[in-house]
Amino acid sequence: MTRHVRIFDTTLRDGEQSPGASMNVEEKVLVAKQLARLNVDVIEAGFAMSSPGDFEAVQRIGREVEGPTICSLARARPEDVDAAANALKGAPKPRIHTFLSASDIHLVHQFHMTRDQALTRAVEMVRHARGYVDDVEYSPMDATRSDVSYLCEVVEAVIDAGAGTVNIPDTVGYTTPQEFGEIIRTLRSRVRDCDRAIISVHCHNDLGLAVANSMAAIHAGAGQVECTINGIGERAGNASLEEIVMGLRTRKDFYQAETCVRTEEISKASRLVSKITGMVVQPNKAIVGANAFAHTSGIHQDGLLKEKRTYEIMRPESIGLTQSRLVMGKLSGRHAFREELTKLGYSLTDEEINAAFDRFKRLADQKKELFEEDLEAIVSEAATKVPERYSLKAMSTQSGMNQLPTATVELQVDGRIEKETGTGDGPVDAVYRTIAHVTQTRSTLLSYVVKAITGGTDAQGEVSVRLEQDGETVTGNGADTDIIVASAQAYLNALNKLALQLERRSDTGHKIGLC
Repeated sequence: MTRHVRIFDTTLRDGEQSPGASMNVEEKVLVAKQLARLNVDVIEAGFAMSSPGDFEAVQRIGREVEGPTICSLARARPEDVDAAANALKGAPKPRIHTFLSASDIHLVHQFHMTRDQALTRAVEMVRHARGYVDDVEYSPMDATRSDVSYLCEVVEAVIDAGAGTVNIPDTVGYTTPQEFGEIIRTLRSRVRDCDRAIISVHCHNDLGLAVANSMAAIHAGAGQVECTINGIGERAGNASLEEIVMGLRTRKDFYQAETCVRTEEISKASRLVSKITGMVVQPNKAIVGANAFAHTSGIHQDGLLKEKRTYEIMRPESIGLTQSRLVMGKLSGRHAFREELTKLGYSLTDEEINAAFDRFKRLADQKKELFEEDLEAIVSEAATKVPERYSLKAMSTQSGMNQLPTATVELQVDGRIEKETGTGDGPVDAVYRTIAHVTQTRSTLLSYVVKAITGGTDAQGEVSVRLEQDGETVTGNGADTDIIVASAQAYLNALNKLALQLERRSDTGHKIGLC
């Protein structure tokens, strides 16, 4: 009999722990709404105790995003549990997820606790969380390097204390599929009343086995998988949501398990997370990579033309990659624009529609046709705006063979107009050096990535940059048919985010999470 496996998405919590992948509150809400369209069971919206920004993100997602259970992480400390509960007030389906290590290497060297002390703390915090919500999850961190008998004791105790889900984390990506499957089977056979709780798994990818380990756990009886869009996360990342979901869907005959995920939303979710975090998906990435449904070999192409199933075990349409085109152009009206966005799954306010439509009309003057990807870029750009301390008013560049690249940039800085001309190694470098001089930024450019949103010579170019200053790292995005303009927009978007982050510096705590 086919059973249901819950998908617990932790893109907004563990995924955000990827170096440079930090998101602001508006970006988190935008991703959470896409996760709701994806129909995941649980969204781990953040770690409420870690910073005011995370608290606000959990609070807003809990109140604004309908459908999934909304969860906040909390260390096994009363103040963490209290913060999670306060952030989740008003959420229709709240969950508190608390954790403490179970491995001796963590307890001895990091927490300076005995096994008995850790067990007592775990039980106390589960009971404390149950005083706020009915849905409590507990994680014995570094479970795969823990003594199995002690792990069984902890799992049994927290279930007795009221945990409805017990998560078994492979915190450092240490285990193997065979070994992890045996751990899950051991827990299910040795823990008294194990069926009263859902056994969950959270695997990291340090040895490239996160998905394989998660699938082995499902085969052994796990009922929930914790994963992220594009597999982003701490160090080498987490188990990839799209790979797990499509693995279960494609091999339902073997796993006898399924999810409730709307797989047609996978591609859109992948693009959104990639754009917001600035983490480009590698072309050969399973499911969502640019080459995932590309066929080069003549033998493969011949078979595919005769019968697609010869070399495609999934249809591109099953993850939302359609061949249909939205023929939108400069003569399209506001009503048609809104309708097309609705078809794509976006629900915008009148103010957001107006801002996006203005951008659409400007782009339509530059392109003959606009495609789904163009519209998604417009909407995500409008939705992830931050207060603009710096804004681009005008810009021109000159460059060529045997000519010194020169840029003239006109910015609005704190309400006043500043205009300056500068030079660089190329047109983008000249623009960036000039902007840096006008804004007096001390930031360091860590990465600069360019990609085409659609095909053709009139395609929009999308630029992602990553800046760092005083320990704060931000990602900026820009899109335009002129790649130099897109580059300037991305740089200014990042500078505005950085200014906002540094202003909040005094109120911001360090991220501390389940690895």
